[in-house]
Order: sequence, then structure tokens, then C-alpha cells
Amino acid sequence: MKYFVSASAGRGGDGSKERPFQTITEAAKLAVAGDEVIVAPGVYREYVNPVNAGTKEAPIVYRSEVMRGAVITGAEEVKNWKPYEGDVWTARISNGIFGAYNPYTTLVSGDWYNSTIKPVHTGEVYLNGKAMYEEVVMEKVLHPEKNYSSWDPDGTLYTWYTEQDGDDTIIYANFQGADPNKENVEINVRRNCFYPDKTGVNYITLSGFVVKQAATQWAPPTAYQEGMIGPHWSKGWIIEDCEVSDSRCSGISLGKYLQPNNENKWTTGYLKDGTQTERDAICQAQLEGWTKENIGSHIVRRCDIHDCGQTGIVGHLGGVFSIIEDNHIHHINNKQDLAGAEIGGIKMHAAIDVIYRRNHIHHCTRGLWLDWQAQGTRVTQNLFHDNEPPKGTKIGERLALGEDIFVEVSHGPTLIDNNIFLSYHSIRLSTQGVAMVHNLIAGSFTWVGGGTDNGGHRFPTTRYTPYHVPHRTEVAGFMSILHGDDRFYNNVFVKRPDRQDLIDFGKTSEDPRMYETICGTKPFDGYPDPETYFAQFSKMTTQDRSYRDLYYDHLPVYTGGNVFFNGAKPCDTEKNFVEDTEHEVKLELREQDGRYYVDTNLCEYLPAMETPFVSTELLGEAFEPEQRFENPDGTPIFFDRDYFGAPRGIHPVPGPFEKKGEEPVY
Repeated sequence: MKYFVSASAGRGGDGSKERPFQTITEAAKLAVAGDEVIVAPGVYREYVNPVNAGTKEAPIVYRSEVMRGAVITGAEEVKNWKPYEGDVWTARISNGIFGAYNPYTTLVSGDWYNSTIKPVHTGEVYLNGKAMYEEVVMEKVLHPEKNYSSWDPDGTLYTWYTEQDGDDTIIYANFQGADPNKENVEINVRRNCFYPDKTGVNYITLSGFVVKQAATQWAPPTAYQEGMIGPHWSKGWIIEDCEVSDSRCSGISLGKYLQPNNENKWTTGYLKDGTQTERDAICQAQLEGWTKENIGSHIVRRCDIHDCGQTGIVGHLGGVFSIIEDNHIHHINNKQDLAGAEIGGIKMHAAIDVIYRRNHIHHCTRGLWLDWQAQGTRVTQNLFHDNEPPKGTKIGERLALGEDIFVEVSHGPTLIDNNIFLSYHSIRLSTQGVAMVHNLIAGSFTWVGGGTDNGGHRFPTTRYTPYHVPHRTEVAGFMSILHGDDRFYNNVFVKRPDRQDLIDFGKTSEDPRMYETICGTKPFDGYPDPETYFAQFSKMTTQDRSYRDLYYDHLPVYTGGNVFFNGAKPCDTEKNFVEDTEHEVKLELREQDGRYYVDTNLCEYLPAMETPFVSTELLGEAFEPEQRFENPDGTPIFFDRDYFGAPRGIHPVPGPFEKKGEEPVY
């Protein structure tokens, strides 16, 4: 059955094409498996709570009749502004409009959130669709100053402040000379836009909508994770062709359900460490039905996701077995008024058998962050660039840094192939079991280890993280991160000129390795040679092996077919490589008519060499989970296609491009 919705319809519609419903909510209460809800262009200021689930064979489809013509917003217009002082106006809003959740009394908070930067609310004020900046004292609204930690310092002059007066919320806002009663001024009043309030609402498709401006809360892995859009611990959702923007925290959540006994336990109970409560949450979820049959297998595709405060896409546990493809994710956390360890274009824990492909991720403080349990994960054919704050940006006294991709405390296998990494900091690894194949890496490449003991032995990152039964959610064991167990085949490394602000910061740091860490002059250096490692390992007693090599030393790294330009350096144990010190490779990303091109002379200087043909057979299996680098269905991968899908030869060309071409990279 089809239900029709139109914002311009009169009251009392029956959902027919002739008498459509006025709200999407009316249709959402009735739609069942196999039904389609068709929404006409217009602005829908409502929280849509899908009541019923579809099935795999018959999903419930919510479709914008005109692509991105229907707008679901968590905001309401405010037209009762009165002059206060200078460019500052004030408005009084009855708290009744907020219901049980008032975004202007609710502070952003949760585990791994840094509230010392500035305590801010989940509410926002928007001038003509652009979020303004909250201040915690009235003086900074009356006399604003540019904040250069933001990526838009000029925008930080548009400030607001809130306080309570009885049953009313009072907002003061500096509109810099604009008359708010003549402009479009909105405040977000709803917590979510399209999100079931119960779990298990499976097989929903949301297609072609604009979804924006919700007062979402911080979404760490140890708490209920919400977004403006999300399946809320369900299976089989498709979110496609949507524009998602201006969530206070996260745009789309594929995340964790509410565990009342384990909700931000670290920062509210102060009894257990955050990583311990995260392990507790994982085990509890498994006991309560976290399986491949019940959770995950979502698709997020062809969406434009931007201007969210914490993440474009967030998830822990609930995003397993999903596909995230062909999305444009950009300008995330650019206001820099939220800070913590859960920020990125995409931030996902437990990306088990998740595929990220053909996405364009840029101008985020971090592009893609795979944290804990990246197992069977594949990152392929993506374009990353400008995922770093502007030069000189600081958070407190520290220089703000970012990178295209960060893989943290996972056991793998994690496969990163045929990507273009163009940010100044390309890759950061604090993990093991990674294979990097046929990538173009044009920024620093750094690894984070655990340090050394008094005897000079390296020791692991002592965060015991789970690994899983291959292609399942069931926990197979827990282990600290030994580091290494990585593979680097047929990549091209191009070193960028060092940024002076990073050089200066590195020289003044108390850590003498800081310059190496942030400039990445010798990527993934210091790992043992596999042949030497295993030769020594086989001669040791069982006690020696478990203590010295498996607990204190990194696992080996395997290499072959890599090429280094512009001063990029191979690791000490590099095999079958070329270090070109003669030619200078130039790389420039150019936008033209909405398409992106890489202007480069790289193909002219790539050497003729006998590169290995890479497949699952060559990569083998990740050490801890004993799982091969393979497809989610267990079939082998043959890297016989390049970034564009063109076929490769027996000895393929290093990097993501098999041949020179003029095709756009996005």
C-alpha cells in the first residue's frame, strides 16, 4: 500500500493521493511491511518515530517524492526577537515546546567528552541555516571576539547565550547587524528527526530526504548512541540519497542501544575505567542478542553528510556487517566547540565485516576513525583530503592535528586498499593486523606504540580488546595490542614539504620524537623482519616466546612493491622497493564543476618493477583472530582492479592507478 504526505495538505487526510496526510508521523503509525510512504516537497517540522518494522523481502520505504525536496528538521522558527543592546537581540521561548527534553538546559556530556574546553548545550541557534556559536557568559555575546580554533573565525562573531526564567528559555543572540525578524532564525527543539524510540524496528528505507538540525547528545561507545537518523539497534536499514546536516553531535547513528546499568558509567560512577566499561558493554550486548541474525547489515549510500558537531556517522556494535558507500562526508567538527575522543567524519567501533567504499571524506578534523574490533573491515576506493584543522590551530596549548584514517586497538584483519590519501597526516596506526595495498599516501604515516620497559623491550598497548569468531559477533577472546602483523604491498608514498608550524611545535615539545611523529619521515619503522623474527622465535622456549616476543616485542611487518618519492623513506626491513631520489612528484587536487581531479606527474616516474600480485593468498591471516584478509562471505579477494575499476596486470603498477588517465577521482 502507498501512503501520501504533503505539508500543504489540510487536516483530516486519509493518506491517499487525493487526500494526503499532513505529517509523516501519521503515515509512520500505519505503515507496515511492504508499504511505501511518499512525501511531497515541503518542510516537515516533526520527529518521525517509525512504529512498525518491515521485512527483508518487504521493507517499509519512506521516499521523498522529489529528490531532497522533503525536509525533516528538528528546528522551529523564532520570530519574536526584541532588541536588547547593540547587535544583540533576545527571545523568550515557552519550555512547553521542548517536552521532556530541553536542549537549552541539557549540556553535551558523556564518556570521552572533554567538557573543559567549554560547557555547551545540545541546543543550537541558526541564522539562515548556519549554526551560531554558544557562549557561556553574556559578555562574550555583547562583545564577541574571533575564535581562531574554529575553522571559520569570522563566523565565531555570531554568538548566543541562554538562561532560564521560570517556565521559559531566554536566548540572547548577536546577529552582527542582521534583523532576526526579517531573516530565517531557527532553534533546534527536537532530539532526533527520523529515529525509532524502540529497538528492533527492522528493514526501513529512508530515501531522498533532507534531514537537519537536531539536538543530539554526545555518542560514546559506552552509552546510548543516537543520531538525527538511525535504526536504533535494528537490522537491514537503507539510508540513501539524503542530505544530512547540522546535528549537534552525530548525523547518522548505527550505534548502541541503551544499557541503563552501563550508561556513561566511567564519567558518572568513577569506579571503573572507560575501557573496562566498554568491555562490559560488549559482553552484555552479546548476552542480550547482539548477533549477525538480529543486528546490523545496514546500507548508507549516496548521502551528503556535513556540518555536524561530533560525527557524520557514528556507531558501536550496531553497525556490524554494513556497507557505507558513495557518500560525501565533509566539514565535520569545524566549529571546534566540541572536543573529545569520539570525533570524525566517521567514528565506528566494532566495524566487523563493514565495507567503506567510494566515499569522499574531507575537511573533517579526522576523516575515518576505526576504533576497537575492526575485524574483516575493508576501506577501498575512497578519496581523503584536507582532514586536518587549519595551520596553527590549537586546542588549549596543544597544536590541533588530524589525519585521513586512524585505526586503533584492533586485531584485524583490516584491509585498506586502492585509496587516495592527500591530507598532511594520512595514516595513524595504533593497532595490528592491517594490510595496505595499492594506496597513494601523500601525507605522514605514523604508528603509536606502547613504549619500552627498563630493559629496552617494547611493550604493547595495554588495552585488552576483543577479537571475534570470523564473520560473526561472538567474542573469541581478549588480548592487548602487540602492534605489527601488518602488510604493505604496492603502495606509493609521496612526502609533502614539512609544515613550519609542525616543525616548530616538534622542536619545542618535551617529547624528542614529536617531530618524527607529526612529520612522519620514516613511516612504520622499527618493526622486525618476518624471517628474522620467526627464526629467532622458533629457537626460544615457550616461556621465552610468550614473555619476550609476544608480550614485549612487536609482531613483524611484511612489505613488497612499495615506491617512495620526495624524501619518503622505506622501513629498515623493506623488501623489493624503489626509493626515487631523482624526480619530484607533484600532486594537486583540483575541483571543476563539482568533480575532483588529481593533477600529478606521478605516472611518468613510476618505475618498471616486478611487483607482487596481491590476493588473499599472499596476505594470509591476521595473527590474533586467525582470520584471512577476505570478503565478508569468506571468499578470497584478488586485487585485480584499480581505483577506477580498471583491470590490473600480472605485475600491477604500484599505487591506486593502473594507467594514466584524466578521469575524475570523485
